[in-house]
Amino acid sequence: MRLLIAIIAIFFGLNTTGQARDIFVDNLFGDDRNDGASARLTEFGGGPCRSITKALRVAEKGDHIIIAKNPEPYRESITLQAGRNSGIVGQPFIIEGNGAVLDGRQAIPEIAWEHFQHDVFRFRPNRMSFQLLYLKDTPAVRREVKEDERRLPELKPREWCLFDRHIYFNAGPSRIPINYDLTHTVLPVGITLYEINHVEIRDLTIQGFQIDGVNAHDSVFDTSVVGLTCRGNGRAGISVGGASRLRMEACLVGNNGTAQVRTEGRSITRVVNCTLLDNTGPAVKREGGEVFVEPVAKTVQLPNSPIR
Repeated sequence: MRLLIAIIAIFFGLNTTGQARDIFVDNLFGDDRNDGASARLTEFGGGPCRSITKALRVAEKGDHIIIAKNPEPYRESITLQAGRNSGIVGQPFIIEGNGAVLDGRQAIPEIAWEHFQHDVFRFRPNRMSFQLLYLKDTPAVRREVKEDERRLPELKPREWCLFDRHIYFNAGPSRIPINYDLTHTVLPVGITLYEINHVEIRDLTIQGFQIDGVNAHDSVFDTSVVGLTCRGNGRAGISVGGASRLRMEACLVGNNGTAQVRTEGRSITRVVNCTLLDNTGPAVKREGGEVFVEPVAKTVQLPNSPIR
């Protein structure tokens, strides 16, 4: 009987630890009608996917998603959830970013702007909380408004604020908003993690999302983010909640709206050899959970400066 049980265990073990597949993504030369099985176009539907979302849809447990770095960012919000987007012991599910950029911003339509007074213009975004306005590829200088403020604060040229359910922007003398390259945060979260385990996400820049760059929502175990740059997101660069266990290694996090790293619930976050910019918000904001730093994370106190 023991021998039979051992044979069954080995059989099922072999069938759950198959060879990991590489699934390729290329937002310039790919097509979501492809199978993602190769980095170059082949006959009969072979070639890279165009979106990370499609790659996640066809991926199986323990696969590797390999993203091509192109000048054009990947403008999508992705979710890793449950078994298909997990790995197994010794065979993690991997997203290899290769330095690509995941971006949640959109341009502001010209017709959305209205003149308010003097050099100040305004528009009303669809979502109000945790908004950020970008000037070119850097968060514009923001003037904070107190909750009980009843009057629009004075804005200097190229400054903005969130007030009375609008974004206000001072375009400066004889200028209007369309004279600038202005974008704002639209997509909610760059990467959402939920009920996954044995996952590694490597070498991505995640920017311009309305809430968080990475959100480990709940039940995330044995998961690491390595070499990420999380910048200019509306709430936090990385947020860890619920009962999640997340390891951050060699990450650069800064210029996010209210905190660089945010934790809540019963989560545990390990921060290893990371640089956290204590500029637009605290390096770590705990609303619950535990944070362990190994060794002491490098916290750099800087003004609102771009991360390139």
